[in-house]
Amino acid sequence: MKVPLLDLKTHHKPIRRQLLDTAKKVIDSGHYILGPEVAALEKEIAAYSRVKFAVGVSSGTDALLLALMTAGIKPGDEIITSAFSFFATAGVIARLGATPVFADIDPRSYNLDASLLASAITPKTKAIIPVHLYGQCADMEPLLKLAAQRGLAVIEDAAQAIGAEYKGKRAGGIGLAGCLSFFPTKNLGALGDAGMLLTNDAAFARKALLLRVHGAEPKYYHKLLGANFRIDALQAALLRVKARRLDRWTAQRRQNAARYADLFRRAGLLESGVVGLPSVSHPQSTHGHIYHQYIIRVQRRDELRAYLKKKGIDTEIYYPLPLPLQECFKDLGYKPGDFPASEQAAQEILALPIYPELTRRQQAFVVDSIRQF
Repeated sequence: MKVPLLDLKTHHKPIRRQLLDTAKKVIDSGHYILGPEVAALEKEIAAYSRVKFAVGVSSGTDALLLALMTAGIKPGDEIITSAFSFFATAGVIARLGATPVFADIDPRSYNLDASLLASAITPKTKAIIPVHLYGQCADMEPLLKLAAQRGLAVIEDAAQAIGAEYKGKRAGGIGLAGCLSFFPTKNLGALGDAGMLLTNDAAFARKALLLRVHGAEPKYYHKLLGANFRIDALQAALLRVKARRLDRWTAQRRQNAARYADLFRRAGLLESGVVGLPSVSHPQSTHGHIYHQYIIRVQRRDELRAYLKKKGIDTEIYYPLPLPLQECFKDLGYKPGDFPASEQAAQEILALPIYPELTRRQQAFVVDSIRQF
């Protein structure tokens, strides 16, 4: 049996006609950058994320970069972020000449351990970027309290967490700004690159809109040094079609996660501690965990992955090396052992297929194959 990590052809099949008709409409309109489709998407995603303002941009990475630029981050500043995330989280900091300062994770949620943040703050610290990894919000309350005490901006990396909830708020609407990614593999994915910046701060939103178009207002008159962060009208229009099904897809992902837990329990893999399942920090929320990825922890991870591949089951490792130990950050002076929780996670985590269209039979095959191993 083939079990892909993600099956976008099957995912798009029920709405294929709508997507094609929408693309044709945009092509025939002759309006391809920004415009009414982008404005409509911004309004709809802002409402879904329970924020006042949304700024459509060219990618999730550019959403992070734009957020830092809007916050006034400059060379010499320090930004605290997670040691365990996709590269863009730290890469955008370095691109602005600022210094990423890493903190370790909570080994259960894989998100920033808020208890470690105070010791990482220096007079040069200007912001904290918590990452809502794998579809679950970081523990924001202590982080926000510390940031308020120290006068620091909080910019959420919510690239994997659209719709995830934390104490009545949604990812991206908790700090000063939040950043979404619509990369094709995300829970709400475009058919190309796209992203969005979220905020409840009107002045922040106005500045971000200005920076998105090279800082020009009016056209060809540049007030600020911005960049080209514009989103395509085509991607915005296609995302609007897909966004109508997002809650349904989220519910299916959560159902699949619950089924995995039941199957692993029945297989006797939990009591023995052979397999560690995702920890759900906010189970009472409608979208407490949206399961962008379904992460298990196992010993002999690489052997298991090779075995599953032979059985036709696709898996992935998100991520095999913590950010502080990446070669491009070697000048920061971090060394193995500095981030034990992140380093252990990098050796033990494995992402299983969790996409909405995954069948009961496929899931049973995955768990049975792990049991056989």
